[in-house]
This record gives sequence, structure tokens and C-alpha cells, in this order.
Amino acid sequence: MRYRTRVTAPAALLGTVAALSVAAPAHADPETGTPGPETLGDPVFPGLGNDGYRVLAYHLDLAYDATTRLVDATATLTLTTTQELSRLSLDALGLDVHEVLLDGVPAAREQAGEKLRITPAVPLAARTTATVTVTYTADPRAALAHTAWVPTSDGFAICPQPNTAHTVFPCNDHPSDKADFTFRITVPAGLKGVASGQLVSTEDLGDGRTAYCYRSREPIATEIVQITVGDYVIKDRQGPHGLPLRDVVPTARATALEPALALTPNLVSWIEQRLGAFPFETYGLLPCNNDASNAFDFTGLETQTLTLYKPNFLLQAEKSIGSHMMHELVHSYFGNSVSPATWSDLWLNEGHADFYGLLYRYERGWADSLGLTTMEARMKDTYARGDQWRKSSGPVAAPNEANLFDSQRYLGGVLVLYALRQQVGESVFGAIESTFLERFRNASASTADYIAVASEVSGADQSGFLRDWLYGTKTPRMPGHPDWTVTPVSSALRQPQNRTDGHWHDNSATL
Repeated sequence: MRYRTRVTAPAALLGTVAALSVAAPAHADPETGTPGPETLGDPVFPGLGNDGYRVLAYHLDLAYDATTRLVDATATLTLTTTQELSRLSLDALGLDVHEVLLDGVPAAREQAGEKLRITPAVPLAARTTATVTVTYTADPRAALAHTAWVPTSDGFAICPQPNTAHTVFPCNDHPSDKADFTFRITVPAGLKGVASGQLVSTEDLGDGRTAYCYRSREPIATEIVQITVGDYVIKDRQGPHGLPLRDVVPTARATALEPALALTPNLVSWIEQRLGAFPFETYGLLPCNNDASNAFDFTGLETQTLTLYKPNFLLQAEKSIGSHMMHELVHSYFGNSVSPATWSDLWLNEGHADFYGLLYRYERGWADSLGLTTMEARMKDTYARGDQWRKSSGPVAAPNEANLFDSQRYLGGVLVLYALRQQVGESVFGAIESTFLERFRNASASTADYIAVASEVSGADQSGFLRDWLYGTKTPRMPGHPDWTVTPVSSALRQPQNRTDGHWHDNSATL
């Protein structure tokens, strides 16, 4: 992308619903053609994603201007159509779009709500490959209904989960449509640009700016992409089996954060013994330079190959952070390598991350937030809350947008996994986990997929058992613990809510 300085619309106008006309050739009439559906039918976010095509690859070219604090960008999407398309749409919000090209030819465009509609001059045939290029400007500080941008004093990071990647780049913003990613990030002197994947080249542009190029070896879901700019030092170290570890650390805080960063090799070694070889080309931490309570509403976020944290969290003693660092690391397997097919499958991510994060904690004798020191004790406590949580937060695998990140998806998910391990035994449970991860590596998987693997590997139909645990309105009996009881539902019991003033919060038991 050419670097340019330009006057843009005020932030308040970015993302305004507007029809944007361009000088383009006559185009197909969507009323008589076949426009692609503007949804993938997600049960939690029904307006998210678009159908009629699948994205094969994204190339994101971003240039950060430290004076204006704006980002000039070009997103190039390579996609393949699944039907004839007289019009296709991308998810986009808050992006000041300048031009759209379809296979190099200007295309008519319209921004409506959170969609960027693109009408080609000639309808795209089914089962063909096309390239969409969108040139735009974004303001990381723009006031939007929701945003992935995390502004910092020296640049930005991004926090796209669950539904905000399209405030950073136009995309098919749904975890079922994973794609390859390459990034080019141009920054002024004194700053570094970093993204998911590995650095493949650094280019001195000769005018005080540097372009950093990254490529991901494995596909990424849009909700776990990371792009960051700041005054960073890159700290490299070696993990088990020669795995390159790469931390991206605010220069002024690098020394203070080193004790936490140094924990990663042993964490990776521990989880590899249980879930197999680390699934990506690198791993590391990004304690971005913003500790504000409203910077982002997660303690950590598992952006692929580079987990986002608030720096102050990592300044605590190991026993206060190790369990949650394991939680985020486990997401490299459950959530990143195997992504949820829909957002109702979130328990597969969060339940597994908490399951292994708690195991790691208890192996070390660290008491949890309730003062408990064994998985059995914590599960007995969680079991007692089961009916209350099912009433206030729905079944484990049936969330809605308001309760998506409730404790039911975290500890409730752990309870399901614990019950399955009790049902089939520890060795069979381990085989279920490894088979699931191998079968759906670099893809997306549903709750039904997990149930099918559990049945296949255990040699017995687990569908009734797991569906009762995942979708039932009453907590089933716990195998091996006939003495465990469920506390009757009472409005006086604390509900596992996760939202305050419209913000997302995690409810991990590893915190």
C-alpha cells in the first residue's frame, strides 16, 4: 500500500449507514440476480458472517500515522464462490471505505449497518475464485457500538472476540470461515508492527518508516487475529522441541514483566504432555501498553500465536497468574487450532481451557478463588450450583448473546468434561481429546462433532449422556459421586452473570 496523508471524516461519521457511489461500470441488478445471504445463521449472532462464498486468504496492509493516530489500510481477500453472486457482502463497521475492486475492476459498493455490499459489473459464477480489494481508513479511537481496537499511548492492539474483527478490517467475521493471513504493517521510527504468525521480512522504506511483514502458517479465525503497533522490544526464547517463543513487550516494562514471560516454556511443556505437540509455529505473550479497566474486557485473549494481556496482571506472583496463563495457552488447541463452528459451541473453548488450567493449578497446590485445592472439591461445589446456573444462564451449550461469557460456559463446561471423564475413565477421555484435536485441526467443530468423537472413541453411544449435560434444564447425576447434590434454585443464589454496563467479561475459574 502506498503511504499517504489524507483528510478523513470525523470519527463520529465513520461507519455511518450510507450509500456510497463510485465511478464504476454498469453493474448487475441485485433484484434480478442472486445476492449472497448476509448471514451464516449463527444462533448467538444471527447477523454475523455472510454466505455465498468462503474466504481462502486475507492480505492486510496497514500503515499507522503516529501524528493523526489513524490507520490507512488495504484489505485484499481471495475468495471462492459457492453460488452465483450478483452481490456479495462483507462484515464492516467504522471503516471509511475509499474504493472497492473486484478482480482489479472498480465495483459498486454500499455500507449499510455492519455490512459492506459489493456489486460486480458481471455476476460471479459459482465455484470460481475472485479477489476483493478494499482500501479504507480506520480510527482506532472512534466511538462505535462495539470495537476491537485497543488504543495505547504509542499505537494500538486489537481484541476482536467475539464479533468485532470487522471494525479493524472488512471480513467474513465468523469462526467457521477460517483463512490464511499475511500482514504488512508500516510504522514510523521508534515503533514496531507485529501480527499473528512469524516475521518473514522487514523493509526500511528510507523515510524513517519500516514495514514489517508476517505470515501465518495455519489458518486463523477472524476473531483471534492479532495486529499491534507500539514501542516494543521483541524477546525471543526457545520452547520445548525447539519451538520458537516470541514475546512482544512494552520497552519500558520489559524488565518488570520478564518473570512472567519466563514461565511460558514450562507451561508449553506441561500441556504438550496432555494434548500433544503445540499446533502453531510460534507462541508468546503481548502485554499491550494499556491497563485501563475499559481497554478490553478480558484479562487475556488468545489471539493466535500471541496472547493479549493487560501488563499489570502479569506483574503478580506465579501462583496468581500461572493457572490463567495455562487457560490462555490451552486455547491454542481448543478455540484456535479447532475453532467453534458456531458461537453456541463456545463451551468447547472455555470449558477445556478452564479444565486444564484448573488441573495445572491443583497439581501445584495453589488454592483457587474459593480456597479449594482439588478438582474434585471444585466440581462438587460447581455441581451444587448446576440447576441455578441452568435457570439463570441457560444450558451449557445453549447461550445467547447476553450470557455468552457467563460462568456456565467456563465452569459449567468443566463440569461436563469432568462428568465425561468420570463416565469413560481417564485414559479413554484422553483418547477422545486427542482424536478430536487431530480430526478437526485447522478447522471448526461443533458440539455434535465432539459428541460423535466421544461415542466413537469410547465404543459406546454417549449422545444421550452428553446431551443431558449440555442441553438439559436439570443437572444430571454425576457418575461416581451418588452423594453429590444440587442446591434447589433460589433467587438468592448468586447468578453467573458476565456483563456490566454493556461490556464483555470473562468468568474463568483460573483467575
